[in-house]
Amino acid sequence: MAYQGTLQAPIQSGFGYRSTASEIVDQKNLEGFNVVVTGGYSGIGKETVRALASAGASVIVAARRIQEAHRALLDVGGTVDLIYVDLLQPASIDAFASEVAKRWNKVDILINNAAVMASPLARDMRGFETQFSANHLGHFQLTARLWPLLMNANKARVVALSSIGHRLDGMDLNDLSWETREYDKWAAYGQAKSANALFALHLDKLGERHGVRAFSVHPGGIATALQRHLTMEEQVAMGWYDEDGNLAKRFKTQEQGAATTVWAATSSKLDGMGGVYCEDCEIAVPASKETGMRSGVGDNVRDPEVASQLWQASEKMTGVPFSPE
Repeated sequence: MAYQGTLQAPIQSGFGYRSTASEIVDQKNLEGFNVVVTGGYSGIGKETVRALASAGASVIVAARRIQEAHRALLDVGGTVDLIYVDLLQPASIDAFASEVAKRWNKVDILINNAAVMASPLARDMRGFETQFSANHLGHFQLTARLWPLLMNANKARVVALSSIGHRLDGMDLNDLSWETREYDKWAAYGQAKSANALFALHLDKLGERHGVRAFSVHPGGIATALQRHLTMEEQVAMGWYDEDGNLAKRFKTQEQGAATTVWAATSSKLDGMGGVYCEDCEIAVPASKETGMRSGVGDNVRDPEVASQLWQASEKMTGVPFSPE
């Protein structure tokens, strides 16, 4: 059967903007589920792990700072383990996937949560711009390496953390590493977050016949370490804080920020669906004048041809062939 995709339209989830991750998993039984979460030891990643583990899932947190991650997760109950990974290091990604395969014969849920935002220009060991490399290429390779375990699961899901930053776009398939363009940290972030959503769109197309569905997620505005590269002056100018340092009321708590991820990973209402961009615990509506710039999904991440071209470019850049059909 040809890939049909899912209509990019709300499905009346019963949850919303202020729902929390714990509310999403309330009365859910995830015993027997194996979950991998990248960057699952700070911010919304930690709250994602907390919610899934509380519902009985076994969780492996992929972490670059193992000691920090261990300390951060001391107050998280359930079955949670740590394995080192550096998403900028291809060999590290392969080693991580091999270690997961030694422990588990399947992965039911993969959450590509780790991210870098608006960082100064830097490059990985291959010369690729780091926002694109860490946010997209690292997760592309990780998903490829875990693919056999995802196929071994019964109806596995992959959740890619995108952002409303995808509306900034910045996608240039001819210059994904900012070699010919003047670097702009926000356009680079927009490109990386667009790539995350396009990755989920194409992965779902390839994975549907194997029972693996993919979703992209905008978690909302949340104050986390993701903003480490921004000055307070920049954040005030963007309306994230007022002049007195008070956080904007529209911002979510970290547990609220984790809710859409957990919803996309576990909701039975999404059974048989995939490839869609979600926000506020719901399938997002297409962007329009009515949605403004703070919500809605842009046409730039709903184009299957662009998604296919990005996929091919990602295979070439990583040297990892990933055609699960």
